[in-house]
Amino acid sequence: MTDKANVKITVIMLTYNREALIPRAIESVLAQTFTDFEYVIVDNGSTDRSGVIADEYAAGDNRIRVMHRERGNIGSGRNAGLEAAYGEWIAFIDDDDWCEPDFLEFLYKLALENDAEFSICGAADKAFDEKLVMTAEEALIELMWRRRYNMAFPTKMFRRDLIGNLRFPEEGLFDDITLMYRLLALPKHVAYHGLPKYTFYRHENNNSAWTTNHLLITPETLDEYLRAYRERTLWLSELFPGSAAAFRYFEWSFMISMVEKLTRLQIIDCERQRVAMARELQTHRDEFMGCGLTLEFEKEWVRQYI
Repeated sequence: MTDKANVKITVIMLTYNREALIPRAIESVLAQTFTDFEYVIVDNGSTDRSGVIADEYAAGDNRIRVMHRERGNIGSGRNAGLEAAYGEWIAFIDDDDWCEPDFLEFLYKLALENDAEFSICGAADKAFDEKLVMTAEEALIELMWRRRYNMAFPTKMFRRDLIGNLRFPEEGLFDDITLMYRLLALPKHVAYHGLPKYTFYRHENNNSAWTTNHLLITPETLDEYLRAYRERTLWLSELFPGSAAAFRYFEWSFMISMVEKLTRLQIIDCERQRVAMARELQTHRDEFMGCGLTLEFEKEWVRQYI
């Protein structure tokens, strides 16, 4: 076993029925240039060989700890990993993705060199050779734009004491949209360097597949996102009142994007959600159109669909 008292980084990975993909993820972590880490793999009730494969790797590398648990949602599985973590810093990898050999070293040095409690790298689909050192409020605005980085926990590293008692929601499908903004609101400094050190593998069975194949949008997905974004707007607006108008804009921006897709793709199963979002946008039309952040194509969509 690794020295629990002194381990620098805990890498947490949840796995469920990914026997064809999990070896690539595990091997990418074991190949890291930064070696002072523990690797907590949470087998979330797999019915295939995913858990067995994790055990086989653990038998050959004492930095790996495998936890086998009954099937739960993603959030409950990640919480189990957090509760078991000993590292001073926390990083996540998903079982269908992979990271570059210097992923951990890059994020760790980025944080230390900039006196930051939270660091962010680029990904294969969001790569920029630029550096930013931000306040929490600035980092949250960047998060909402989704240009440099998104809500996903992979590509990020943070001090374990930063997250404290915060935990992922143990209901629903999309744990990151509920926790990431609350965590990112806490650090004094956030360091970002957009070089690609992580690859998200997009496929039809991916939990976020609907974001690239909009025909996969379901009423349940939209309901969960809309609830989470309403709560996010209210919570962040109270914490950072100077950016409240921006947080309201980002919620409406999501709505007009969904209204456009639901209408254009004729996704009739989500008609109730489409009508509710259109009504909200109509109520706040002038504020949305005149807030100074609204993009031209969003204004055109409002004129066309609202």
